[in-house]
Amino acid sequence: MQYEAAETLEHAIELLGQPGDDVFPLAGGTDLLAQIRAGRVKPDRVIDLKKIPELRQITLDEDGYRIGAAVSGAELGEHAELSRDWPGVVEATELIGSTQIQGRASMGGNLCNASPAADSVPALIAAGAICSVAGPGGRREVRVEDVVTGPGQTCLARDEIVAHFRLPRPPPGSADAYLRLIPRSEMDIAVVGAGVALTLDAAGICTACRVALGAVAPTPLLVAEASAALVGRSLDDAALADLAAAASAAARPIDDMRGTQVYRIRVAGVLTRRAALIAAGRAGG
Repeated sequence: MQYEAAETLEHAIELLGQPGDDVFPLAGGTDLLAQIRAGRVKPDRVIDLKKIPELRQITLDEDGYRIGAAVSGAELGEHAELSRDWPGVVEATELIGSTQIQGRASMGGNLCNASPAADSVPALIAAGAICSVAGPGGRREVRVEDVVTGPGQTCLARDEIVAHFRLPRPPPGSADAYLRLIPRSEMDIAVVGAGVALTLDAAGICTACRVALGAVAPTPLLVAEASAALVGRSLDDAALADLAAAASAAARPIDDMRGTQVYRIRVAGVLTRRAALIAAGRAGG
């Protein structure tokens, strides 16, 4: 196996596009190295992306945040402004692995590994995050909910890279939250994950909402029906019950060793309701 560290985005795209090799990009390596050790993948070449400046920076301008795809979870957690404006996104990323893993794991790698149970992805979808995808033909923007097309599969071409994520500045009265259920107390794969981002007006009425679920379908889900259950309403028991029912109705899970279909469908509604209440509390509701 050959290892190369690209120092520019253009160089990385060139290396990934060379014909004839089984080439894998490495953003943090926390998934790739485990897959190599297990014999699931056998790369001819690994292209390390950690030395590319754009992929390693968090910047803030009038449009919002630009987060490099290879920024580690530990670095996200240390960013005070991002943690204040998008606590659910930061919390979701900080759930990936142990303290040691947090020093390497990245949102870009978590997304492009394309696990249905990825923690950061539902939170990013709820937040309305957009990816900047770089390739030989230039840049294109892709909504996070459109990147994963199936377990282990994405819409990216072989020589395309997620360069950064764009998160908007949240309007007044806005907040987000992410919750997951796992069999153990930490460092496990989600049985269900739920992300909610919402905006409340001065009267406590929800004026905007996005709901996303993980680990309940082949891909993370943006659940428009659950979002619609809250918009135009206060977060009373009836609205929250409709929200939970819509989330459960959208879930299409499998039975496996971590949970049955029936259990996951029920938990999807419960977690979505709880995440909505946390987000509302953070928003001042």
